[in-house]
Amino acid sequence: MNNNKKIEDPSNKRPMNRTMDDDVIIEGTASSSPVTPVMSNPGTPRSELDIHGNHGTPPPAIANRGPQLPQMSQHPQTKYTQLLAVIEDMGKDIRPTYSGSKSSAERLKRGIVHARILVRECLMECERSART
Repeated sequence: MNNNKKIEDPSNKRPMNRTMDDDVIIEGTASSSPVTPVMSNPGTPRSELDIHGNHGTPPPAIANRGPQLPQMSQHPQTKYTQLLAVIEDMGKDIRPTYSGSKSSAERLKRGIVHARILVRECLMECERSART
């Protein structure tokens, strides 16, 4: 059973093979022998620690901050950093969503929900710090 759909690439009128998983696009002409898969969005990390995939030690940017800041001061920065990472990841899902990728659309929806939660938490932290 072949799950590939033929679609036209509007930029150069070459047929493209698209699998049922809309995240992998295989480009090439029908007669070309080498086919190269291109990942449009391999995953959606949720924090700076997830981006580096190293959960044991923090990335250099976090490790270099050092212990000079108390724990309460670092908390808003990490929420803000998480928010920036989520927004950046949402940007990667916009084009595939317009192309009709259902999985990218779902990731974009989850990213929007996550970003709204983080925005609320950042606002609460700002209000708390403004009161003190």
